[in-house]
Amino acid sequence: MAQLAPAATAAPRPAPNRVPIDWTGIAFTALLSAAIILPMLVVATWAFTEVWRYPNVVPQQFGLRFWNQTLTRPDVWSALTLSLQLSTVVTLLSAAICLPAAYAFARLSFPGRNVLFFSFLAGHAFPKFGLLIAIAAIFLQLNLIGTFWGVVLIQLVGTLLFMIWIPVAAFQSVDRRMEEAARDVGAGPLRVFWSVTLPQAGPTIAAAVLLSFVGTFYETEGAWLIGAPGIRTMPVLMISFINNQMVIQYGAVLSVMLWVPSFIALMFARRVIGGGAFARGFGG
Repeated sequence: MAQLAPAATAAPRPAPNRVPIDWTGIAFTALLSAAIILPMLVVATWAFTEVWRYPNVVPQQFGLRFWNQTLTRPDVWSALTLSLQLSTVVTLLSAAICLPAAYAFARLSFPGRNVLFFSFLAGHAFPKFGLLIAIAAIFLQLNLIGTFWGVVLIQLVGTLLFMIWIPVAAFQSVDRRMEEAARDVGAGPLRVFWSVTLPQAGPTIAAAVLLSFVGTFYETEGAWLIGAPGIRTMPVLMISFINNQMVIQYGAVLSVMLWVPSFIALMFARRVIGGGAFARGFGG
């Protein structure tokens, strides 16, 4: 009987390369998360606290008394309504003015283009309050102090960075070959823009609009300097509460109320704006 050949020994499988753990990055991430989350947790705790005395770590009594006192004030609801109205008007005006300008910056070449483009960044490179004082002096001569449209104009300045720079990057990242293909099959300029250009740049433009709305809603310096005393937005009201009533719960309740628009905006961004939209918009 023939002797069977010994079975070939299987070659040892190479051990998979182990990715080293970046403990330094993890530590910085944990510290950054703590620096962001812990203050929010403290404020949220104060909003539902009735008694919290030092040196106790945990509040002695929770309740909704300060919520009831805050939400029954007419000036709170009028300030919230006014803030939403201002944010909506400013965002729509900014989109109507800045988006055509952003398209021109991205696609056209004209004298002074680079200087004008970077001038929108220059307004954010200097102390904001000094710029607002200079604008307030002009608005005083135009009788815009203490008016709704005066606050709209001053808050419109703060949206230029978002509504110019981000859409410019979005329009520059659009695939020109798809636009040329649409023109080759007979599509006109307007049809190419609506069917090809805007769908590609749209998510990033939506992000710019979202940032402008949220930034306007939380804008405080311009609303206080230009709007006082007739215009009182939600952030200005919160400052007034803290300065005039030394009860920390009032400010905490208003802070939690101010978080609600941000939370809704972030949920909108998560559902509507895809994960690669920002990368595409910035040329990724």
